[in-house]
Amino acid sequence: MAAGTEQASNAPLVLLAAGGTGGHLFPAQALAEALARRGMIIDLATDHRAEHYGNKFPARNIHIVASDTLRNRDPFSIARTAVMLGIGTTQAWLLIGRARPAAVVGFGGYPTIPPVVAATLRSIPTVIHEQNAVMGRANWLLASRVTAIATSFAGVLESEPKLSVKATRTGNPVRAIVVAAATTPYGGRDSADALRLLVFGGSQGARIMADVVPAAVNQLDARLQRRLTVMQQAREEDVARVKEIYAQTAVAAEVAPFFADLPARIAAAHLVIARSGASTVAELAAIGRPAILVPLPHALDQDQSANAGVLERAGSAVRLEQREFTPERLAGEIHALASAPQKLVAMAASARSQGAVDAAERVADLVVEVMAKAGR
Repeated sequence: MAAGTEQASNAPLVLLAAGGTGGHLFPAQALAEALARRGMIIDLATDHRAEHYGNKFPARNIHIVASDTLRNRDPFSIARTAVMLGIGTTQAWLLIGRARPAAVVGFGGYPTIPPVVAATLRSIPTVIHEQNAVMGRANWLLASRVTAIATSFAGVLESEPKLSVKATRTGNPVRAIVVAAATTPYGGRDSADALRLLVFGGSQGARIMADVVPAAVNQLDARLQRRLTVMQQAREEDVARVKEIYAQTAVAAEVAPFFADLPARIAAAHLVIARSGASTVAELAAIGRPAILVPLPHALDQDQSANAGVLERAGSAVRLEQREFTPERLAGEIHALASAPQKLVAMAASARSQGAVDAAERVADLVVEVMAKAGR
């Protein structure tokens, strides 16, 4: 599939590689836009999950490369993953031979492995970007082979001296719509002001948000309910019951399966309740908004817990493990924060201090640097 516009044929080509989820594709998209502004041609190598993005990704060509995620440790699963990654590496080897990119940049996920491995075999400069506070498994497999490593957070590789010398903290690239939302100030509040609450959870987290948040809001006293405005993403099958619970309260609520303008809604919120995936944390930090974060509990690397921990230590978020995320506990947290408006203002400022709206440019600088060192 192809997208984007043709550029000068003598412009350098950068091949981006990313797993086909928003957490990988959004920062890759931000880098693509930054590199395009520098006159470079962008291609994307990914998996079939990215096809629903259609022509939205700013790339000249989008290449689907075979891959598989290792979900189990049984011999059949290991063999299947190895075979699919081998096929993908062969495809990527041929692709790179035809396209001759000046650099290959990986954004994590198992679909990153074939293009980055093929690039190292062809002596093409390579960069990987780690979005989370702990390095994911695909990036671990690639880290020793690549030219440079970009990280969203400081200290990700501090226990690995051989890798840390290749690491540069750039922050997590965010899309232009997030950068635009980041210009909205948080603004001062007093305890009598309206309180806008934004709730979202992603595909793996929306059910728990639907189960807990409306029930927690229902437990708040009527005076606080009258101050609340709730915007909540809920799965299609949960929308009716979530709306029904809010209808029993004095809360003004908007419930929908999807908010296309989510960054703008984050900017409009006084408090966000969400999972703590890398993109969510990056956008909260870039825009600068207080949050109650509920990490996905069964992640193999506990990356969401680590991400939430960064904002918690900075004083910009409350981290609640899912076992603690009950209507009673959440109601208490909302009440406490609503009663301390200056704490919310301080949390917003702390969140903003952790953000990097120029992260895409920083990663672009690193890509240009490795290309220059390789004479490309």
